Formats: sequence, structure tokens, C-alpha cells
Amino acid sequence: MVGAPLPVPPAFPAASAPTVPFPRRPLEAGGAAEPVRRWYECALGWPTAPGAPVRLRTGVRFDVLEVPAEAGHAALERFGPAAHGPGFPVAVHGERMLLLVAAGSAEEMPGLLEWLEWGSLPLDLTAVGAGGLLDAPLPAGCGAAGPPPRPPDRDGLRGAAVWLRPPEPGCEVEASLPTLSAMGGTGTAPDLARLVHTLATQCHRVGLARPSRFARPSRAPR
Repeated sequence: MVGAPLPVPPAFPAASAPTVPFPRRPLEAGGAAEPVRRWYECALGWPTAPGAPVRLRTGVRFDVLEVPAEAGHAALERFGPAAHGPGFPVAVHGERMLLLVAAGSAEEMPGLLEWLEWGSLPLDLTAVGAGGLLDAPLPAGCGAAGPPPRPPDRDGLRGAAVWLRPPEPGCEVEASLPTLSAMGGTGTAPDLARLVHTLATQCHRVGLARPSRFARPSRAPR
């Protein structure tokens, strides 16, 4: 006797078929940084690099001189009270001070230091020019806590970069930057050669005050 045909299992409805979810796109990392980016690009016209945190492109509108904050504060004091007023922008990031100077100044630094007779001495002075990036200091109203206190209050120098002397929206930054020329910058900006000489002097002073890592510990007398 021929057996009855085996029952065919019912097909799963499409709705009940197991599905694999599509991979989720990561959250936009730069979301919180967009107000900062818009301030720099729209209010100042400064180019930024993609991604977060916001970084400014150097060598386009300005170059940057980076020195120890202690040396930077001492150098600014040499230019009088006007040095802390309106003029070329200055920021502090951690224990470093960032001074904006005219674009192209970084290329002039080796020859300028030689001419000022600082070329043979090690200085904690860095120039960042074309192709460099600078962590964007927080503008006012975007979480910045205001200018940090002067050393030795180190607690106020930690965290993100902040403006000690912020740029002015609607003003061309180039006109206020120290430049290598007979007349220097305009307004309260000093000549680049004078600024570099003052910074180098203070960097050398700070370096001499720091204990050398190669110094041998002194032995107690027997």
C-alpha cells in the first residue's frame, strides 16, 4: 500500500522571519563642537580642520608662538598694561601660552633667533606655521570660564585652551599681529623681533630656574 504523502511544513510568514538589524551610525562626535566651529568660521573667518575637538589651521591667517605660560606672562608684562588689553590674540592651554603672530613668521624664526643671538641656546619656544593645527580655545559663551589666573596658581591652567586676550569678531586679525617689519604690527602689537627677543629671554630665565633632569642628586655629608 502506498503510504500517505508526507505533510509539507508551512512556510514562515515574512513578518516572522528573523532579521539582522542594520549597523547603527555612531553619534556625530562633533555635535557639541559645532557652536565653537561656527564661531571661528563665521564670526572670524578662520579655517578649521574637520573632526572634534575643533582645531584651527595655522599658516593661513596667523602663525603661533608657543612658550611656557610663566615665560609668556612675564614677557607680556614687559610691554606694559596695554599688552593685556586689545591687541594680538593670546591664549593659554595647560601650562603653555599661545601667541598669535603674522602668517609666515614660523619660517622666519630660525634666522630671527640667530640674528638675535639666541640660536645657539636651547629654548622652550616653538613656532607653528603652515600645515599646523591648534586646539581652538573656547570662545566666550561656549563654556569658557574666562582668563586663567597667572602662575603659580597651576589649578587655573588645566583643561581646555582659553583665551587670555580673545580675537575680536568683525576685525581683521592680520592688522593686529606682530610682524617682522620696520614698523611692527599696528595698534598695540609689538614688532615681531622685539616680541621674540623678550620671549626668548623669559624662556631662558624659566629654563635656568628649573632643575636639570641630568643633575646628580647631592649626597648628604657623612
